[in-house]
Amino acid sequence: MTQMHRITLARRPQGMPVPEDFALEADDMPVPGDGEVLVAVTHLSLDPYMRGRMDDVKSYAPSVGLGEVMTGQGVGRVLASNSKGFAEGDLVTGITGWSSHAVLKAGELRKLDEALPPSTALGVLGMPGFTAWAGLNSFADLKAGETLVVGAATGPVGSMVGQIAKARGLRTIAIAGGPEKCALARDTFGFDAAIDHRAHQDARSLRAAITEAAPDGVDVYWENVGGKLLHATLPLMNVHGRIVVCGTIAWYGGVDTGGPDHLPAVWRQVLVKRLRVSGMIIFDHWADFPAFLAEMTPKVAKGEIAYLEDVAQGLENAPAAFIAMLQGGNTGKQIVAL
Repeated sequence: MTQMHRITLARRPQGMPVPEDFALEADDMPVPGDGEVLVAVTHLSLDPYMRGRMDDVKSYAPSVGLGEVMTGQGVGRVLASNSKGFAEGDLVTGITGWSSHAVLKAGELRKLDEALPPSTALGVLGMPGFTAWAGLNSFADLKAGETLVVGAATGPVGSMVGQIAKARGLRTIAIAGGPEKCALARDTFGFDAAIDHRAHQDARSLRAAITEAAPDGVDVYWENVGGKLLHATLPLMNVHGRIVVCGTIAWYGGVDTGGPDHLPAVWRQVLVKRLRVSGMIIFDHWADFPAFLAEMTPKVAKGEIAYLEDVAQGLENAPAAFIAMLQGGNTGKQIVAL
């Protein structure tokens, strides 16, 4: 093979991304230098955080430049190695970007256990699963008998949040989009209750449903969504409740600032209920990744942790899968198989 293919950022989105914001390009096959490894990518991860990288704004990580490869983690096989630590055929993972091939330094790659499906390194045993584990351990202060609410509950982060909390004795309430996802939340991921946010047009109606499912109030709210779910849940928080802010996908297409200013009411809830609100960026926790793998890999291997994957076929279909994921069109961890 003499060529590789990649998806680049063609233009910056205005609101939700559209297909024209991406470009499929061909390029010469890269050649690894000293201490580098050439990887043929077999699976790519699509994650909500990538939407933020498409904007040219200061954030916790650099933006993707126009014409640059879309960022993201991949799994693949080593094609050629100039590093003693890797050999042809090794199964590895690293930040490959949306690309059919990538050259990475040896220190940027991790060998994978061949006994597990390679895609698990992108989901349940990758960044999403680790995010749930690290966020709960660092900020949630879980206590048996308490109640936890999580949105996007059948996604790779939300489903892991629910399973860990359930195993530690909490009542777990899933917020998901549609009856099928609510059934998955209960039957596959073991949530005690599941609420279809699409059946509730406003925060007041959604709040009534959460109140029924959580008669003792909410002690831990894992924030993946924002929007009406935040408005619905915040008044239900108990004194000394904890909120872990992991994402705000409802606002990734832009926030409507023309409506009423809810910040004073939010801030008052934080004050009078003595809430602890913690922003969760996984980059701050990578030192704990080996401990996460040591605890959770055996559980996944034994089937004690459930996970779902939504697999799109072909690099050229990555943009469409990404756009659908941002609108809740995926079921489980969104993967692209090359």
